[in-house]
Amino acid sequence: MFGKKPLTDNLGRELDRARDKRNALVSKRDALASDVTTLNAQIAELEARLTEEKDRRERERVLGEIEGIKKRLKDASTAFAPSIVGLCDATEAVGVVVPEARELNSFLLSVATEVDIVIDSLLRELQRQTEAVCAGHAALGTPQSLNAAPESPKNNDRILLVPAWLRRSKEAEKKESAEDRLNTAA
Repeated sequence: MFGKKPLTDNLGRELDRARDKRNALVSKRDALASDVTTLNAQIAELEARLTEEKDRRERERVLGEIEGIKKRLKDASTAFAPSIVGLCDATEAVGVVVPEARELNSFLLSVATEVDIVIDSLLRELQRQTEAVCAGHAALGTPQSLNAAPESPKNNDRILLVPAWLRRSKEAEKKESAEDRLNTAA
């Protein structure tokens, strides 16, 4: 029995060391689990910040495109007005000789008025879109390309038609194109 006591003591010490090792590993596991939880929270926070930054940049991009469209529209309308005024002045002068020119003058004035009304409406809508994007209420997406084909108007009452006497006949166009070819050849 005397020889069994050291064996029991030895096994007891081994068991105590194994328990201490297990407890140390449990502590490490708990520390690692805590670290993983902390890292998951940090990752979620960084992902949220990244998403916010992407949204902010997308809003800035869309706002820039809208502002560019507004500027192009204003520039084009500013260039359009003097052209119409020049045409009106010219048709008034022609109206002295050709009475039908007065009808063209009236038509030009109605076109200018209609264009002005539509451009004002478009500028107001673009401003509303700008405010909606700034407030985060508008869906962010690329505005339709300016090079894309425009939709045909839904309200045909608003379409201004060229008076019949101003339309070119196909025969006149053929005659002019034949004359152009002869002049080019000569």
